[in-house]
Amino acid sequence: MIGGDRKSAPRWFRLAAWVLVLWGAMGVSACISQLRHGAEAMGAASDYDRALFASLPLWYRADYAIATGTMLAGAMALLVRSRHAVALLTVSLVAVLIQFGWMFAMTDILAVKGPYTLYFPLLIMAIGALALQLAHVARRRGWID
Repeated sequence: MIGGDRKSAPRWFRLAAWVLVLWGAMGVSACISQLRHGAEAMGAASDYDRALFASLPLWYRADYAIATGTMLAGAMALLVRSRHAVALLTVSLVAVLIQFGWMFAMTDILAVKGPYTLYFPLLIMAIGALALQLAHVARRRGWID
């Protein structure tokens, strides 16, 4: 809104923003853990998991950090009602699409681990898309500047 004439946001919006901040913090934590501990970050890894992680290009790891970092920053921007939420959440969703698009198109993970490996990435993409939609709604309704 021009001149800082911001409308009051409903409670559900603030609750959703807090949930997204927690989601973003968990994503950043998982990213840091994986970058520090490799394939073993989530417990005992198979030989396939270790080989797959070792083969990931450096840009992929950077993309993962960008995806999670901008999700957390975008969620925090929603919480403080900043217009930057839209841009940050857009970057996050694009980075997630690049990350998982490359993983499923350029590796044999689906053939090795099966289609159930898609479930969590699809959930991550859906939450990213919903967060971005929430930011757009908040901007249109004047809840964020």
